[in-house]
Amino acid sequence: MISNDLNIFLIFLSALLVNNILLIRFIGLCSFFGISQRIESSLGMGAAVTFVMVMSSSVTWLIYNFLLIPFHLQYLRTISFILVIATLVQLVERFIRKYNPTLYQALGIYLPLVTTNCAILAAAFLGIDYHLSFLQNLIYALGISLGYLLAIILFSGLRERIALSPIPKAFKGVPIAFLTASLMSLAFLGFKGLFGL
Repeated sequence: MISNDLNIFLIFLSALLVNNILLIRFIGLCSFFGISQRIESSLGMGAAVTFVMVMSSSVTWLIYNFLLIPFHLQYLRTISFILVIATLVQLVERFIRKYNPTLYQALGIYLPLVTTNCAILAAAFLGIDYHLSFLQNLIYALGISLGYLLAIILFSGLRERIALSPIPKAFKGVPIAFLTASLMSLAFLGFKGLFGL
């Protein structure tokens, strides 16, 4: 039992830090750069991505293993996964619009783009491709989504501080954002080899 618990912990740690979806795998960068100018909006986007990613990874795992494989319909994996993700995003969008209109306005176009956020689809695919059990897949999706949340909040905090700093005009805006993200990526590379991952 201890080795199974350690295995679950290593799956989570690997998804969270060692193979961070944004800073190591470079998947889902659209929303990472687009919405990360303020911590509040980054927190909202990270929470929405976390919910959608964990739920969609769980539902798509069940669909793949109990519907697509038994009926030999694996070729429908991509379209069925996208439909699940789009449905969940619609639920999140309606919830945020009703209960937090300010966050809904702050997220703007990026909230519907969660549907096309490749990090969410990648989490669903990776859980299947790595042949994870349902629990392992759930933990893996949670690790990926919390890694996304961690990276986007750290990045938005740095961008808020940088916006107040005296930066040469040529580096303001997108150039300094890319430099900051690249330095963060280098910092996360320091986790490679952690526990042999």
